[in-house]
Amino acid sequence: MAMKYVQTTCPYCGTGCSMNLVVNDGKVVGVAPYQRSPVNEGKLCPKGVYAHEFINSEDRLTTPLIKKDGKFVEASWDEAYDLIAQKLKSYKPSELAVLASARVSNEENYAIMKFARGALKTTHIDHCARLCHSSSVAGLATTFGSGAMTNSIADIAESKCIFIIGSNTFEQHPLIGRSVARARKNGAKLIYADPRLTATGKQADLYMQFRSGTDVAIFNAMMQEIIKNGWEDKEFIEKRCVEYETLKGEVMKPEYSLENVEKISGIPAAQLKQAAEWYATSGASSLLFSMGITQHTTGVDNVKSTANLAMLTGNIGRPGTGVNPLRGQNNVQGACDMGCLPVVFTGYQKVIDEAAHKKFADAWGFPDGICAPQNGYEVTIMMKTLADNPGELKGMYIMGENPMLSDANLTHVKHAMEQLEFLVVQDIFLTETAEMADVVLPATCYAEKDGCQTSTERRVQRFRKAQDPPGQAKVDWQIIAEVAAKMGYAEQFAWQSSEDIFKEITSLTPSYGGMSYERINKPEALQWPCPAADHPGTPILHTTAFAPAMPDSKGLMTAIPFKYPAEVPDAEYPFILTTGRSLFHWHTGGMTRRSESLDSEVPTGWIEINVDDAKELGIADNEMIIAKTRRGQINVPARVTKDIMKGVMFMPFHFVECAANILTNDALDPVSKIPEFKACAVTVEKIQEA
Repeated sequence: MAMKYVQTTCPYCGTGCSMNLVVNDGKVVGVAPYQRSPVNEGKLCPKGVYAHEFINSEDRLTTPLIKKDGKFVEASWDEAYDLIAQKLKSYKPSELAVLASARVSNEENYAIMKFARGALKTTHIDHCARLCHSSSVAGLATTFGSGAMTNSIADIAESKCIFIIGSNTFEQHPLIGRSVARARKNGAKLIYADPRLTATGKQADLYMQFRSGTDVAIFNAMMQEIIKNGWEDKEFIEKRCVEYETLKGEVMKPEYSLENVEKISGIPAAQLKQAAEWYATSGASSLLFSMGITQHTTGVDNVKSTANLAMLTGNIGRPGTGVNPLRGQNNVQGACDMGCLPVVFTGYQKVIDEAAHKKFADAWGFPDGICAPQNGYEVTIMMKTLADNPGELKGMYIMGENPMLSDANLTHVKHAMEQLEFLVVQDIFLTETAEMADVVLPATCYAEKDGCQTSTERRVQRFRKAQDPPGQAKVDWQIIAEVAAKMGYAEQFAWQSSEDIFKEITSLTPSYGGMSYERINKPEALQWPCPAADHPGTPILHTTAFAPAMPDSKGLMTAIPFKYPAEVPDAEYPFILTTGRSLFHWHTGGMTRRSESLDSEVPTGWIEINVDDAKELGIADNEMIIAKTRRGQINVPARVTKDIMKGVMFMPFHFVECAANILTNDALDPVSKIPEFKACAVTVEKIQEA
């Protein structure tokens, strides 16, 4: 068999880079550049370059597994399906919960959303967006009417000033970092705020080092300075926003003076003043953020603050402007768009809206109806319910998620998961979560399927099948359809291809309504909203008005008082712990740690400690130490560095052997229910010799 190239989309971050998979004798053996993508123009980060290495890992799941007497035994598909169907049918809808996945295609997420709401009739469906950008969706939907990135990646290069906060863009989204670098080359100013002097911070014209969890105070101080100097965009505020006076009443309070916020945040007043001036007066300022903003008990407040700053200065709806949450996983945007959230169907049509509920019930045609028109549990609430109210939730179906490594306060999560009577996990590897399952189903990775995914800039792009799956593994949507058929719903899941599913999605989802495989097969694909077949897609949102969901299509300015994190340092736990990613690894490490080239670069985790803190503690670089919070403790090597703020410590969260999420705080944002991964109180100590 000859060698061939198959063009597809990278399975890692939300940037949505295109690439070619190199196929030889029916197996993927490498990655080659795909030059025609407007997103990455043939360039890739290290994860993309080595995105082939995990595909044919020896420990891929190849057959269904059923747990008998505490041990997994191989089973036939029919045996696994019969058991799953029998068990799921034995529970009430309210006793079942479903987790979709930010790593699989839109079609597969739609399939499991339809399965949850139609076959199981449960309202409890969620996925890992809850843990990364649920506060972006909630915060921006409230202020702008749409919870997505407002501008395109290429558009960032047209900015005159870029303010990055809560994102190490050059490591987490390197090909978006390329647009930032282009803007700087064209004379743009780069402002960077972070507790660590990261690779991104080293490119900045102004680096502001601050204590994790003080974001709202920083934004309010900048806005006070802008209003004091008359730098606000009065015309934009008057024509396109409401509640300006309410916002002004909050941010002009003495507590948000530059000098006072210097004490709260640690950023010198002169730097805050400079940032406010550059951002407000550049003529085209862009704001980029990621999980450093969202993963807080004040996550929604933080996101609303980014929107306030942009509206105050009129930096919305034009090239080089906007509020741009950089989504984490490859299809976290698409999983949200597909309704894998407890409150919406596809395209953010509310489950509690009578007309939307009827629309989906009628279109799907389940003879016994669909789920109740009410909101379900978020994944964080599922875990609390399992732990605190045993017996309320009994069965769970998880597709491609690994809460046993990704969720906050892992000891609590393990206890919660142990309360389940029946757990099904569908995945490509036997993950930490799959090990707890009663039934494990072998699924396919991105290289073994057709479909599409939606990137952080709302661009809907194709996956293309490059090789057959290993052993008996099946495509995720096919597994879901076959389970549904066993439960008596063959007719509702009678798709023959991923394209059949996409046609169903577009018929029910106005923002995708003008899309087809033919249209998204092109290198530039399409960005939603794309409501009609002749619509070109929408690179920039809110150009002349905010979303129709907003009253009079106006942006809502919001007064946000500053609140400290749920847990602050004290005598027992004197430091702030924050978490994040490494350039060479991805989330729970399931794929990157099976990629030899990536894992050899960074073989384990670490905790970053400021040089002065390390000196006071008597801790040496690379020394194995104990890190402790109120939730648990781990042994982890110290990385002593001058590049982190005194009083703050940092850990990457990819490594099961020193899992940062044993330490992190599961206190939740009251609106988005996201945990406070980015700020908790920690102490470290030397390991005593026996």
